[in-house]
Parts: sequence; structure tokens; C-alpha cells
Amino acid sequence: MLMTSASGPAAWRPGTQGGDLLPSGPAGRPSAPSGDGHGPVMGPPTVTIGSYPDYPSAQRVVDYLADNRFPVEHTAIVGTNLTLVETVLGRMTTGRAALLGAGTGAWFGLFIGLLFGIFTVGNWLAVILVGLVIGAIWGAVFGAVAHAMTGGQRDFTSASSLRAGQYAVIVDAQLVDQARQVLGRMQMSGSTTNPG
Repeated sequence: MLMTSASGPAAWRPGTQGGDLLPSGPAGRPSAPSGDGHGPVMGPPTVTIGSYPDYPSAQRVVDYLADNRFPVEHTAIVGTNLTLVETVLGRMTTGRAALLGAGTGAWFGLFIGLLFGIFTVGNWLAVILVGLVIGAIWGAVFGAVAHAMTGGQRDFTSASSLRAGQYAVIVDAQLVDQARQVLGRMQMSGSTTNPG
């Protein structure tokens, strides 16, 4: 649609001075994004008060801060040096795929059987068992067919997880002195921490 007339001094006219103004939409005139245009606006500046080799150590520090009435809503645990680890759990065969599919199908069949069993006047236990058996059979068929269709390209099962090489505890800059005082008491009490 071509704009033929301006509706006022702030009308949208591309290529002219002030042409970066956007036309108003159904929700009204949009506001300009805040920040410098290089990504989302970040919160207040932060300072790292400690760096730890594992998550439980960093969690212990934040828990200690919380126990000592530090406003922990101004802290964060940041994992750095992230690594994707895929742990291979075992070999996947068509039989195993069918067995896993049967298990999943049995749960779904049990759910459907329970749903129909609620409204059954007669033998509701038979309805639940039939749903479970039919779900297991169809799950086994779908599991075997899905594995056969991969053509042997992924004949193993695995679990993926993200692991961080280091965990940093960061605090808003205006509260860093208070956090360091609290952590100083933690070190004097003999707790094992590794501030960085």
C-alpha cells in the first residue's frame, strides 16, 4: 500500500529527515528500543567475587550469603567454558528400540485406559488393562519401525548434558563490599571456598 498523504508532522516518510519514525500500528506508536543497538540491555554492572571448580561450591557461597541476610537477588552463578558432553549409554538394536517403544506406549495406554475406565459402568479394570496392552503393542511397533528407518546411522543411545569448566559468583557492583565482608567471615569460620 502506497502512502499518499501525511497525517501530521511526525508521519512516516522513508528516505526523508525523520524517516526513521515508524508508522503507528494497531497498538499505537512503537517506542524506540533502548540501549546502544548492540543486543539486549543488561542490568547493573557486576563484579565477580569468587570462582569455583564445581557448581556445589558456588551454590554453597550463595547459600552462605543468603543465611547472612545478604540480598541474594543481586547475585548470579555464571558457568563459563561450557562443554557439551554426550554420554553413550549403550548399543541400540531394533529389539531394544521396540522394548523402549513398548514401555512408552504402555504408559500412554495406561493413561488412556484410566481415562476411559472412569466413565465405564462395567469392568473398569479390564478397560485399563486393554489400554495398557494396546499401548505397549503400538509403542513397540512404532519404536521398531522408527529405528529401522534410520538405516543404522545412529545405533546407540546417549544422554547429552552441558558442563561448565568454572562457576563464577557475581554480585551487583554497589553491593560488592558487603558481599566480600560476609565471605570474609565464611573463610574465617573454616569453610572451604576458592575465591578467585
